[in-house]
Amino acid sequence: MTDRLQYGTTAKVFHWLIVALLLVQYPIGWLMPDLHRNTKPGAPMIFHISFGITILLLIVLRFVWRLTHPVAPERSLPPWQRLSSEAVHWLLYVLVLATTVTGWLFASFRGWAVSFFYLLPMPMLSSGNDAAGKTIDGLHQDSEWALLVVIGIHVAAALAHLFIYRDRIMQRMLPG
Repeated sequence: MTDRLQYGTTAKVFHWLIVALLLVQYPIGWLMPDLHRNTKPGAPMIFHISFGITILLLIVLRFVWRLTHPVAPERSLPPWQRLSSEAVHWLLYVLVLATTVTGWLFASFRGWAVSFFYLLPMPMLSSGNDAAGKTIDGLHQDSEWALLVVIGIHVAAALAHLFIYRDRIMQRMLPG
């Protein structure tokens, strides 16, 4: 285990970039019009998919960074808090991956030729399949809601450490 107790600049940048992109991504997803059968994706969907691909890339890089640059758990925390913190962090990784990959799969099953911010064509992960598309869309929606719940737990715990426990746990990820 490492002796490092603080997250480094790179980990913090990954964390806060993903937070910022999710703050943009959720409203785009909720506010864009429904796309029905044989409807081509417009600008909101292209941006939603592009931000999703960006988040996918960042979460993979963040995951690799975390594995290669571990930070020691705070020893002052009770064991149940250390365990629940680890569980929530791993759930966040899994749910971000699941949400972004199912979104990309959904676009592929719909047969949409999408591009990354209109600049780079994105590969199709599968061929068009309406039945599979409905299933994947359901998984995409379930994972986005689960992600939102786990984010809420994560934020509530961070705020509890900041305002109730006052133990400087949250400062480990704050800039500066």
